[in-house]
Amino acid sequence: MYLFEAAGVLLTRVPKWSGLKAWGMRLAKRNGLRKAKVAVARKLAVILHRMWIDGTEFNWSKKERPYRGENSGPSKDDRGELDTKTRN
Repeated sequence: MYLFEAAGVLLTRVPKWSGLKAWGMRLAKRNGLRKAKVAVARKLAVILHRMWIDGTEFNWSKKERPYRGENSGPSKDDRGELDTKTRN
């Protein structure tokens, strides 16, 4: 319920743009505002869950990437190849 309200506020009231808002607005244009609110609410839930598990902070832009710890799954090294570390 509250995530649905937060999604509605993000899409209609917040003047600052983010990747999440841009994605939601494209979805709203294509499928309608109600379905976009549900989709953005779900995506907010996923983001909040990852922030809770990883202990990371929300970034408005994609430019700054949060620190990836050892147990955060595969990541690309400097050559662009996947790291093969296993999770503990």
